[in-house]
Amino acid sequence: MASELRTEKGSSNGLADKAPWTDEQGIVMKVYQAMTLTLEIVTLYIKMVLTWFHAMYLLVVPPEPKSVNGEIILITGTGHGMGRETAMRFAKLGGVIVCVDINQKTNQETVDLIKEQKGKAYRFECDVTDSEAVKALAEKIRREVGDVTMLVNNAGIMPCKPLLQHGEGEIRAAFNVNVMAHLWLIQAFLPSMMERNHGHIVAMSSMAGVLGLRNLVPYCATKFAVRGLMEALHEELREDTRDFSGIKFTVICPYIVDTGLCKNPKIKFPSMMKILTPEEASDCIVDAVRRNYYEISIPTSLLYVNTICRLMPRSVSSHLKDFLDSGLEAQ
Repeated sequence: MASELRTEKGSSNGLADKAPWTDEQGIVMKVYQAMTLTLEIVTLYIKMVLTWFHAMYLLVVPPEPKSVNGEIILITGTGHGMGRETAMRFAKLGGVIVCVDINQKTNQETVDLIKEQKGKAYRFECDVTDSEAVKALAEKIRREVGDVTMLVNNAGIMPCKPLLQHGEGEIRAAFNVNVMAHLWLIQAFLPSMMERNHGHIVAMSSMAGVLGLRNLVPYCATKFAVRGLMEALHEELREDTRDFSGIKFTVICPYIVDTGLCKNPKIKFPSMMKILTPEEASDCIVDAVRRNYYEISIPTSLLYVNTICRLMPRSVSSHLKDFLDSGLEAQ
């Protein structure tokens, strides 16, 4: 028995003697790995600091607006409100506007307004919640207009009442229009952008996609989903082995815009958080897209205020929300 123990002990010592971390080559390898990791961490720190300073610089000196002249810009929900105003502004800048709405009459009115200003516009009607209809739309646009280079997912609905008063159909409709339509349209038009490594996808989220608001539970859920969709899509293309840096993304988060969806707004401090007109909101949208901003709120300060509040305990930000006492009453 003693000899067996001696044998086992001797065998164990023999393995330890031969372990890679005890010989010279193993020690050198561990030192090399430690140095490599340290260098990677230092490089990461330098990149983060430089990027931070660059972002601060851009706050003071915004990037020059890019030209949209000749871009084929598809905008959904162009029959009224921000969709119509955004379409008219891009048309003035030389964009070829593809107006998509489910309402033929109001959509034609938008096209007529653009043409009165000597702009180029085409009218298409489509139920963007129907994936097959969107595929057919994409083929028709390619034949009659060309490849879409900018996609503005603007169409949306906003039921406003307590969650328990929503019916199943109303909730499904909100998700179909506000989320699923984004996916069908992106799937239809992203491939041609990827082929050229050129394009811009714009998504209409909301401040209701940044913070929760009463009477808007399903709506908030859809707008949070839009932000997640855009962030994930951005990362999917950024991490691809191919170069898709020419495809840009912009997420728009308005607070309250007078488009007819907000029936009973409640604003305690109108000078600070006023209800915007579609014209004012569209000016911000077009500017953000032309400067390739990834995400903006309208008004701009709200996104920064929310980010700061997220660093605080929930009860602290709740006190601020109670003080501002703004939102939407049930319809």
